[in-house]
Amino acid sequence: MGAIRAGILALALLGAGCAQTGGPFGAAPGAGAAGAGDQLALGHELMEAGEFELALRVYRRAAVERGLTADVLAALGSANLRLGRTPQAERLLRQAVEEDPDFAAAWNNLGVTLMERGAYAEARESFRRAFALVNGGSEEIRDNLRRAIAKTENPGYDDVNTDNAQLVKRGDGRYVLLPAPGQEAEQ
Repeated sequence: MGAIRAGILALALLGAGCAQTGGPFGAAPGAGAAGAGDQLALGHELMEAGEFELALRVYRRAAVERGLTADVLAALGSANLRLGRTPQAERLLRQAVEEDPDFAAAWNNLGVTLMERGAYAEARESFRRAFALVNGGSEEIRDNLRRAIAKTENPGYDDVNTDNAQLVKRGDGRYVLLPAPGQEAEQ
């Protein structure tokens, strides 16, 4: 895992330091949406490697290049959540689901954020929407929904496994599950 992390960090630093980019957040001429897509993919790789601060920087670069699309907002929100910045994460994830109400991963991650701050009823609704959007096809979202229901019905509920997983959307339509905030990534 160390070699992979070092390679990802090298790519991130190389991409951030290239003179052709016009600065730390500038885009190369003609980079357009393809460049932003690459920035999102790089940010997702950094998130998987546990490099949340670097991922946030890369997602900010994607925001400059692409604009604040639902994908970019959700990525920024997820990185902030992983960094323990719950208010920022909630604001960004709310913007993401407002921009794209059919974005299941953003609804799930908003639910995780709401669970973090103890808003169980609202988290339950976020997880319900995410679960409906994937037609019940995600065990992780189902487990998050089950925990939120349990917490709303019994505030003293303390599941042995209270990890709220984060679902991150990949550019090719795939979703990848990240461990809950504060939990170490499994190796």
